[in-house]
Amino acid sequence: MQIPRLHRRLIVLLGGFLIFVGLSGLGDGSDTITSTPEPVVATFKTDPQGAIDPDAKELTSESATSETVDMVKAGDSLASIFNRNGFSAKDLHTISQTNVGKQLKDIFPGHRLSFLHHEGQLKTLTYKTDRLTSYVFQRADKGFSGEKIEFQPEKVVTYTHSTIDSSLFLASQRAGLPDNLTMRLAQIFQWDIDFVLDIRPGDEFFVLYEELYFEGELIGYGDILAAEFVNQGKRYEAVQYVTETGRKDYFTPAGVSMRKAFLRAPVEFSRISSRFNMRRLHPVRKTVRPHRGIDYAAPRGTPILAAGDGRIQKASRNSANGNYIIISHGQQFVTKYLHLSKFGRGIKTGKKVTQGQIIGYVGSTGLATGPHLHYEFLVNGVHMNPRTVALPKAQSVAQRELPLFAKATRQHSLLLKAFQQQVVYMAAQ
Repeated sequence: MQIPRLHRRLIVLLGGFLIFVGLSGLGDGSDTITSTPEPVVATFKTDPQGAIDPDAKELTSESATSETVDMVKAGDSLASIFNRNGFSAKDLHTISQTNVGKQLKDIFPGHRLSFLHHEGQLKTLTYKTDRLTSYVFQRADKGFSGEKIEFQPEKVVTYTHSTIDSSLFLASQRAGLPDNLTMRLAQIFQWDIDFVLDIRPGDEFFVLYEELYFEGELIGYGDILAAEFVNQGKRYEAVQYVTETGRKDYFTPAGVSMRKAFLRAPVEFSRISSRFNMRRLHPVRKTVRPHRGIDYAAPRGTPILAAGDGRIQKASRNSANGNYIIISHGQQFVTKYLHLSKFGRGIKTGKKVTQGQIIGYVGSTGLATGPHLHYEFLVNGVHMNPRTVALPKAQSVAQRELPLFAKATRQHSLLLKAFQQQVVYMAAQ
């Protein structure tokens, strides 16, 4: 199995840590690092054998074949591009009938088309949709054949660390972690940490993740392979693992699923306008009334997520709650969502929903002073604080699969540990 190569700074870090381990005797039993990890090999695929190079500029003069390159402009159609480059509508029709020809139905400005032709006859059309994907159509004995060519980027394992002083996003930006991986980091730990309520200055995170390179250029980011989040002094660690059934997910180093039956918060990265409070002055009625839930203030239209799998007990509207949804999660648990601007697609009484599914959107219907979600969590009919209630766990790695899990995740766990030791050492200097 091929594994991504390591970023240079990660190799230096690991090498230093191995020396540190050798001198200090850190670790015991099977977790002791006694030698360098198994060789790490880059995963980089070149053009498939016999495929046309989408970036070829010209062939040898002996072939007398020329190349014309055209970029899709606003308002272009494939027919207009063929016409302005002098190629026949008949060839276009034949190409569009190939097995991958349907990809030419929707073309977008900036996409690249390359025509290889000889004495006015089209030999090969290459349609490049991005750096990694091209569709190649070659003239055959009868018409054209079509092929999709996908180049695989090189995956480089790297890391980052940051301490939060105001917000997770600002801390991530300082550390160079892109927004999409910041969101993924929050999603990994969302069952343990309410990223709206629980984040405090001084919290920190360590992330081991993949950078994607093509022809030596950074073009994107892959998966988070391992991460640790320290929230109010409590450490949460997660490693990525693909189960025997093919499900890619995150688990603790002991194989316990990071997922739980309920999300801590049904919206992402909003500010809290009112917390769980049994003696709260109602903002509209101006009377002291128990506030048996949490209000998440967020822009109108912010998606609202089902906190867990269940069935919609009621999706309706009244003068106080506005548009609201009540979801039953088995016999014990009920969640309520009030003041929605509208329901999600297909949401109605009796409908089954899954955890994380969009069930509605933030609004200010009913007795609400501004756009927000009022969220309640009930256990056996009793209102509980959604922030602190003990949540049932989801399925973990099967006992018989644990040896495979340990072997598959060990390298990434050790790399994360090496990184953390390096950060602690540097902070102590």
